[in-house]
Amino acid sequence: MKPSGKCAIVTGGDTGIGAAIVRALAAEGVAVVIDYVNDPLPARALAEELSRAGHSASVCAANVGDADDVDALIAHAVTVFGGLDILVNNAGIESRYPFVETPNDVWQREIAVNLTGPFLCGKAAAKQMIGQARGGRIINISSIHEDVAAPTNAPYCAAKGGLRMLMRTMAVELAPHEITVNNVAPGAIDTPMDAATKSNRRLDEALLREIPLHRWGKPEEIADLVVWLCSESASYVTGTTMVIDGGMMRQAGSL
Repeated sequence: MKPSGKCAIVTGGDTGIGAAIVRALAAEGVAVVIDYVNDPLPARALAEELSRAGHSASVCAANVGDADDVDALIAHAVTVFGGLDILVNNAGIESRYPFVETPNDVWQREIAVNLTGPFLCGKAAAKQMIGQARGGRIINISSIHEDVAAPTNAPYCAAKGGLRMLMRTMAVELAPHEITVNNVAPGAIDTPMDAATKSNRRLDEALLREIPLHRWGKPEEIADLVVWLCSESASYVTGTTMVIDGGMMRQAGSL
């Protein structure tokens, strides 16, 4: 499987890591469906940017936690581009509360987007890929917090931990169909989600002390890893989490 000539869906593909993945896949000749929720303007602007550069892109509004929306998202890719070869489950949300003060609706919302979303999208995409009988790639954008605890972030950590075992189980079941399933687990990446931390000098310096490479990661670095996982070079890689964190997991808490 080569990325060129394939079709991909990137959930939450309108901003941050998702937008970087969209651009990187498009640069490899992949037709990309940019999933968004709420504000359509960033997704439309990104699609127009890609179109001007000669790439194929389409936008589709879908709440990944809603099964009907997910079915419509898959159908959109098939209708517009004739099939589906790559799914990148990137959409994610995060809210911070002390564990005992976490509102129940926050728990439900984060699990819906961060765990149920990849389940629904992965299931619908896998059905389409199996029917096409030409293999496929499913990549979940996870987090180092599928392994590392993060106080005040229990729902997010629980979802990412669940995503690890979901990925492993999917990989085993889908391997006979030549569909690989992997997680990419970023550490601290310079995106709007982490803008509050980076803008706080005390928090920023404390975080950088935990990272051996002593810098924030770039969304483009995550995107490059995703592109590699979509390539022939990664055809024997499945059922694993690839950590990309500047060494943070090896040093966090040791200083």
